[in-house]
Amino acid sequence: MFYKTEIQDHVRVPPSLFNLSKDEAVLKQVKQDYAGYISQDLGIVIDVSEVTEVGEGIVIPGDGASYYQTTFKILTFKPEMQEIVMGRIKDIADFGAFISIGPIEGMIHISQTMDDFVSFAKDKSLAGKDTKRTLKVGDECKARIIAVSFKDLTNPKIGLTMRQAGLGRLDWIEDDLGKTGEKASQSKENKESKK
Repeated sequence: MFYKTEIQDHVRVPPSLFNLSKDEAVLKQVKQDYAGYISQDLGIVIDVSEVTEVGEGIVIPGDGASYYQTTFKILTFKPEMQEIVMGRIKDIADFGAFISIGPIEGMIHISQTMDDFVSFAKDKSLAGKDTKRTLKVGDECKARIIAVSFKDLTNPKIGLTMRQAGLGRLDWIEDDLGKTGEKASQSKENKESKK
């Protein structure tokens, strides 16, 4: 889920940025400090949208930089359990598929790619035995987050599934909805013919 959050922090502005206005220097430094920052509480920082308040600068003896109490807004992506996300398949391996969702990648185990017996093909695709459905690099998919781990902050792990109804490659979802609509109209016709 994407969040817009307001943060307060002391920002160190180095002397190399003193040629800019105070607000520009602080914004540039905050963007440098927070771009790509990963935290279990905040998630992954995508962008610093604006600096809303900059306090008076403080210079510490022995350090040429200036420190400012600053309030700013950031845009973050924090994956939530059971959240449904859209993504694009980035890579396929013999154990599953990697899907790009926002600023990070998640992994879909081969057993969670579709409700079928799935095999890995030499052309880097996954194929269903009975449904004949295939999953390839570049496919747009809808998946549900079933596991989130921030143990290693440099590389958070996200596990996903596409086995449930309404999930999977977008054309699979459309096909399933079409079949559901056909079944509903057939059962309605059967009830009317019995009358």
